Amino acid sequence: MEIFGKEAMKTIKRALMGGLALSGLLFAGAALAVGDSPGGPAVNEINLQPPASAIAEELYHLHTFMLILCTVIFVGVFGVMFYSVFAHRKSKGHKASHFHESTTVEIIWTIVPFIIVVLMALPATKTVVAMKDTSNADVTIKVTGYQWKWGYDYVKGPGEGISFFSTLSTPRAETDGQAPITATYLQEVDHPLVVPVDKKIRIITTANDVVHSWYVPAFGVKQDAIPGFVRDTWFKADKVGTFRGFCTELCGKEHAFMPVVVEVLSADDYAKWVDDEKKKMAAGADDPNKTYTMAELMERGGKVYTSNCAVCHQPTGKGAGAFPALDGSKIANGPIAQHVSLVLKGKNAMPSWAPTLSDVEIASVITYERNSWGNHTGDILQPRQVADARNGKLPEGGDHTADAAGAAAASGAAAASSGGEAASSAAPAASDSMASQPQAAALPANVYFETGKSTLPDDAKAAVDAAADYAKAHPDAKFTLSGFTDATGSADVNAKLAKSRAEAVRDALKAAGIAEDHIILKKPETVTGGSDAKEARRVQISPAA
Repeated sequence: MEIFGKEAMKTIKRALMGGLALSGLLFAGAALAVGDSPGGPAVNEINLQPPASAIAEELYHLHTFMLILCTVIFVGVFGVMFYSVFAHRKSKGHKASHFHESTTVEIIWTIVPFIIVVLMALPATKTVVAMKDTSNADVTIKVTGYQWKWGYDYVKGPGEGISFFSTLSTPRAETDGQAPITATYLQEVDHPLVVPVDKKIRIITTANDVVHSWYVPAFGVKQDAIPGFVRDTWFKADKVGTFRGFCTELCGKEHAFMPVVVEVLSADDYAKWVDDEKKKMAAGADDPNKTYTMAELMERGGKVYTSNCAVCHQPTGKGAGAFPALDGSKIANGPIAQHVSLVLKGKNAMPSWAPTLSDVEIASVITYERNSWGNHTGDILQPRQVADARNGKLPEGGDHTADAAGAAAASGAAAASSGGEAASSAAPAASDSMASQPQAAALPANVYFETGKSTLPDDAKAAVDAAADYAKAHPDAKFTLSGFTDATGSADVNAKLAKSRAEAVRDALKAAGIAEDHIILKKPETVTGGSDAKEARRVQISPAA
């Protein structure tokens, strides 16, 4: 038993040493993997971030003062206690004293803590009062928390009228562990808040869904954003630079994915930014009355989906956990009215997108969802239909699940019948049903290519035939062809390859009887077709109107 005990202890000791060594390697690896975040937390940082405002400076000094004061108290109290225990121990012949009370001691230990509390409270109160004084602001910005992004509206001062959303821009490959992380991992956004230096910025916070909290450590500012309530705070940055913060209120699945990034500019640079931003807003203003093509809606919808929907429903449309798949779903293939209503009103964990997205954005993303992945409805939703839906008039049609079921039933009835009037009537009915909407199940269609090749593959016939059938049913229809490649190869080579593939499909469509002036080669914003290499090497055929 004694030998067994010694061996067991040795085993436990070796296991502990191995665990400690492994932990050390892991921590060392983590420290080496990522450096200091510019304007954000630093590796092994144990103190507050360097202050970039007067309030943050005061908080830093208060923190240091309190820490020193508490350390002195700790050392004094425990020093006396441990000295008394050691110096008056029983082994040296000391005996415990017995006394009942001491008024003097009681007065001392009441007055001294009171003085200490006053010394701590006076400077702290002064700072807290200053933190709450939001008067005489140079710029007022409304900050709205959403799951999971920030909305910024410049409501007063230079920049008034500017508004935008700020969304995490860290690539999904990093968050999914498929690529090494960078120094700004989960601390970078597509559109940071921009403010001028040495100007008082009033921040008004609220939220659209759940409680969030807007926090930038370098400015010493943190304010909860609560649905249905308005709170305010302020800061005055005293140096130019980029400063990073976080949502500090647990707000759901993607809580860690809504950082705060603030860019502080000089007065001249800020004025230039305001001018440029207003020009961009004017140039990029959507026309809700325009009739958009399928290609335009798909391109815009892909961006809207990536920024707003992919975090839950995934870039592949397959969903995750409590978030349902859109690929092949009843929503994306069923009545379009239900799809529009769900996006506008929300349901369960899905928020309402009516106050967040414009009519053009909603039309784009719904069109994208109904014509991406395995969904080939051919439906096009226009912004004016979304505007009507906001007023209670939902669009009609688009129930492709019912069409598919009806076509299957008619086909089965025709096959089962041995002849007669019933059979002769069922077959034309099935034929008419399929001819009435040939595009619904076929377009947009994809032609997939081999790596590095632009030769039309043998299985391209189905997509070409689908386009030809669509053209017969819609003689005035035009088609857009967009070529894509996988991520391998240089940008120039990929651009040429994508164009060659689109031209190969164009020639096939011409051979199928589609007039050349009805075929439009449209270069996508990026020719890289996605992370799935096989899916990426494609040419997409879409109705242009």
